[in-house]
Amino acid sequence: MLNRYPLWKYLLILIVCVVGVIYALPNLYPQDPAVQISTTNGSLGDQQLDRVTRALAEEDIQVKSAAMTGNNTALIRLADAEQQLPARDVVDETLDDDYTVALNLADSTPSWLTSLSAAPMKLGLDLRGGVHFLLEVDMDAAVEQRLEATASAIRADLRDERIRYRSTDIDDNALHLEFANSEDRDAAREQISQTFNEFQLENREEGRRAFLDMTLTEQSIQDIQDYAVQQNLTTIRNRVNELGVSEPLVQRQGPSRIVVELPGVQDTAEAKRIVGATANLEFRLEARPDTPDAETETFPFRNSPQRTATLSRDVIITGDRVSSASQGFDQNGRPQVNINLDGTGGSLMNQATRTNIGRNMAVLYIDHSTEMRTVTKDGQQVQERIPTTSRSIISLATVQSALSNRFRITGLDSPTEASELALLLRSGSLAAPIYFVQERTIGPSLGAQNIERGIFSVIVGGLLVVAFMLIRYKAFGVIANAALAVNLVLLIAAMSLLGATLTLPGIAGIVLTLGMAVDANVLIYERIREELRRKTPAQQAIHAGYGRAFTSIVDANLTTLLVAVVLFSIGTGPVKGFAVTLSLGILTSMFTGILVSRALVNLSIGGKPVKKLWI
Repeated sequence: MLNRYPLWKYLLILIVCVVGVIYALPNLYPQDPAVQISTTNGSLGDQQLDRVTRALAEEDIQVKSAAMTGNNTALIRLADAEQQLPARDVVDETLDDDYTVALNLADSTPSWLTSLSAAPMKLGLDLRGGVHFLLEVDMDAAVEQRLEATASAIRADLRDERIRYRSTDIDDNALHLEFANSEDRDAAREQISQTFNEFQLENREEGRRAFLDMTLTEQSIQDIQDYAVQQNLTTIRNRVNELGVSEPLVQRQGPSRIVVELPGVQDTAEAKRIVGATANLEFRLEARPDTPDAETETFPFRNSPQRTATLSRDVIITGDRVSSASQGFDQNGRPQVNINLDGTGGSLMNQATRTNIGRNMAVLYIDHSTEMRTVTKDGQQVQERIPTTSRSIISLATVQSALSNRFRITGLDSPTEASELALLLRSGSLAAPIYFVQERTIGPSLGAQNIERGIFSVIVGGLLVVAFMLIRYKAFGVIANAALAVNLVLLIAAMSLLGATLTLPGIAGIVLTLGMAVDANVLIYERIREELRRKTPAQQAIHAGYGRAFTSIVDANLTTLLVAVVLFSIGTGPVKGFAVTLSLGILTSMFTGILVSRALVNLSIGGKPVKKLWI
């Protein structure tokens, strides 16, 4: 009875194999190309869905099915992936701006599998197609923007306390305030120290002029920069949600970079424009004629650069206070953006406008960008990114009455510009400018080609391993190949169950796993052959082969698993995908190589008198 398992071991192996088959099955059902419709403001129901399907039929776009997937979402499945873009354009034209239309891939898994929470593996960019962006946050600009906001708040506080000052300047993480005399400076210092405790305050004298230098502490600078990255992460996630991308990835990489992956996105120009847009708004009052030059700034109009207006440096509110925004048209049919402010923004707007009825208020559009210039450093020509900021006035209108939390922005050139501005305001403005460091685009046809080649490599690799094991170990090779098939099923099931993303390097990990999966069988079978050469009886040789090879198998797999864990912990993107597949493959191959193959041997010849092993 050397080679017999107790009943519970057979049951355990059977249960694991059945569960593996169930959770690997969804991968046999390919995803359908689809168009997803969602709305937050309008109503979406069967009436709108019927109108859309009729419009698609008129354009000869074949629809497999159209159904509501939620209260405000619908999914239209198409027969051909090439018709996704035309279908999206048709749906866009059929519905108004209250609806968001996005490309998607819809699961076709049967409902009985879905009820068991079985789902196919997620596909990475290189297999599904889409775009990959690596963004970098401008940390210096984050600090400078915080200093500008602080300077505006300090000026308002000093005016409220009737403390006179001459100017405020920003330079090298510091804010410099100039006063006519030391008495005003000391009064301002006492007032500022109560509110702005993140600064180190220092008095400075230059002749008869008195200065107060406010320098940010190192901890404050780090907190500002960390907040800028976290806020940008949130904003970019909101923008990606506005794009309607299925299963996007937005995550931080290092201290100042953000990775954005948008699977299935085909309109990369729109994705880059929306994700990377750094536009923001400021609402300022037009300066009075007697306002000192130090408190004013002059800006051109966006649609008429030769025309300018002088505005107060104090900002009433920024785009951060916008709670919702939508595109619309005024009574003359010109595009506008309807804006709702949050509670704080509405209070600030009302406070500023109720005491300034009759004055002009400007909407200032701010856009951050970069220019690549060739500069000479250490005698060599190098490309350097030069950040640029442009400010222009969208509209300048007279305050007729006190404004609250609802008003509108006019002066926009086109409905497209109004739509994009509304989207940016809804999703939030960036806390600091971001720059595109890297951009990769994978087309859906290339993704399909990668899948085809990946499957082909798995088949070729698997057939070569199968052939080798049959030639080398004959009947025992059949058992090893059966265990190999179980290993592949369990690996796919584990990746599907854990929600792991399959990438092209992940397929390479599967191919490598197929080769490594028979390592355990090779060690066991060679040990059995050694025992047979020593004239050991067949059943004892099998028992000794599995028992004595166990330590070597565990040692070999643990060292490889350790490398895979290190790759996963320090790697990014494709390297992580390879590490996940390799790690899972090692675990499943140990289970099949030791337990499953032994169970098959036990069931076939265990306990029987065997004179010769065909190995």
